[in-house]
Amino acid sequence: MYDQVTLGLNVDPFILSALKEDITSEDVSTNSVMPDSTPGVVDLICKEDGIICGLQVFERVFTLLDPSTRAEFYIKDGDHVENKQLVGKIYGDIRVLLCGERTALNYLQRMSGIATYTSQVAALLEGTGIKLLDTRKTTPNNRIFEKYSVRVGGGNNHRYNLSDGVLLKDNHIGAAGGVKQAISMAKAYAPFVRKIEIEVENLDMVKEAVEAGADIIMLDNMTTEQLKESIDYIAGRAEIEVSGNVTKENIARLTGLGVNYVSSGALTHSAPIMDLSMKNLHPVE
Repeated sequence: MYDQVTLGLNVDPFILSALKEDITSEDVSTNSVMPDSTPGVVDLICKEDGIICGLQVFERVFTLLDPSTRAEFYIKDGDHVENKQLVGKIYGDIRVLLCGERTALNYLQRMSGIATYTSQVAALLEGTGIKLLDTRKTTPNNRIFEKYSVRVGGGNNHRYNLSDGVLLKDNHIGAAGGVKQAISMAKAYAPFVRKIEIEVENLDMVKEAVEAGADIIMLDNMTTEQLKESIDYIAGRAEIEVSGNVTKENIARLTGLGVNYVSSGALTHSAPIMDLSMKNLHPVE
């Protein structure tokens, strides 16, 4: 869950923006059928198996609309849920429950989908000692939600944004004039607490990266044979990350090679949503 400082400073503005996108002036449908404040309750039901994630965000949508709204959950983030399972109940003004329904479900479905997909990929690396990492291939303005979902699903976060660490990719190398130059310039500029990671595509680049003293070498889009050759050459002189179109369908080839990390953009950009629904809304005394 997000702490109160992170929630107030960094999460709430995005939720409010999403609500404003959905309600530009008023909820015409709700105001047509519910002109007066009426207390009610609605069920939150799972419609497929998976890993639940985003309950705090789901509830926050409603409490930002009306602080008196209350959610009662029977599970917690990271729990496995099954089709037709009752996840919880939400109590509050029926108008608020209707206004916030789609935005709240959008967050919960997306976050639960990422957590579910991540858990499936992480299970394939269990016992290998390899850390599964996400990337910056996230939905704009949803990174704080999507990277949290990766953690809930059993993955790990790579750098959060461009200020978070040094990762020299192909265009950085091109701009600097080569692998050695890029690493040298990064070492001279970046704070000493920052590790220097560089993305390479062939053995010649690997050799340059090792010679220049890279802390982490990312082997990008290499064949299995290229990976083995590169890993043998590095021989523990740098940590090793593998990336490049890694999915749950092909990640098995990377186990047993001796790499430290595997990064996968698919965790966030290709995870399907998990279907959830708010049902049985009715007034209460």
